[in-house]
Amino acid sequence: MAIGFKRAPRGADAGPPRDPAGMTLMEHLTELRSRVIKAVVAVVIGGALGFSLYSPVLDRLVEPYCDQKAEQAERRQEEGVADDESLDTGCQLVVTDPLESFSIRLKISAYLGLLFASPVVLWQLWRFITPGLYDNEKRYAIPFVLSSVALFVAGAYLALWTFPKTLEFLAAFGGDNLTTLYTPSKYLGLLIFMMLAFGLGFEFPIVLTFLQLAHVLHWRQLAKFRRYALVLVFIVNAVITPSGDPVTLLSLSIPMVLFYEISILIGRFVFKRE
Repeated sequence: MAIGFKRAPRGADAGPPRDPAGMTLMEHLTELRSRVIKAVVAVVIGGALGFSLYSPVLDRLVEPYCDQKAEQAERRQEEGVADDESLDTGCQLVVTDPLESFSIRLKISAYLGLLFASPVVLWQLWRFITPGLYDNEKRYAIPFVLSSVALFVAGAYLALWTFPKTLEFLAAFGGDNLTTLYTPSKYLGLLIFMMLAFGLGFEFPIVLTFLQLAHVLHWRQLAKFRRYALVLVFIVNAVITPSGDPVTLLSLSIPMVLFYEISILIGRFVFKRE
């Protein structure tokens, strides 16, 4: 005789939950395959769009390098050590591999495809991992998707905004006698890594909020371990930020600290009422 367990309803508006245990392994795999196919199709379409937008996006990504070259030329001119070559503010990236131009365009197109398709991917992820939620809990799906995309874009833009300071900090170790010339793979690899790190860091409140929604964490637990969490945030950010400069570290750590507090407030005043 099969014995089933059901969660007690927590409100009058709570509808009947979908029972994940009622699905067979093949049904789970079929659903997973369907959602993965939809996500992949969305990424391919987004990648095609990103391929067409490659030139303006590349121009925007190279702007921090242009700013650094202009500042170097201006500083050398003020010091009276500038010549025609050092006053050159051209900021073209140097290609040293015949295949590099092609590979860089494909990589940027792929990253743009993931960005453009992220609402669809997140929606498919949400629908797959939360089949047992009540109707009053499923209404968080759209805010979850929209806030995840918005926070990731905000984090990536913050990384792009602080990247000139990162380049300046790294170039300062070499001294004024060195001129910076970057290849696309090295320069864009570092920049995209920082944009991903900042974007994923800004997903911090989404993860904490979801764990509270799934009853894995409670806001009282987050408040109790606040001090340890804040120290851990600064340690992790110091590791993942390649430059280690204070501007980049604080630019990522301060928002994450604020997000941690916001997650506690959401659990205390939003989920508590439910």
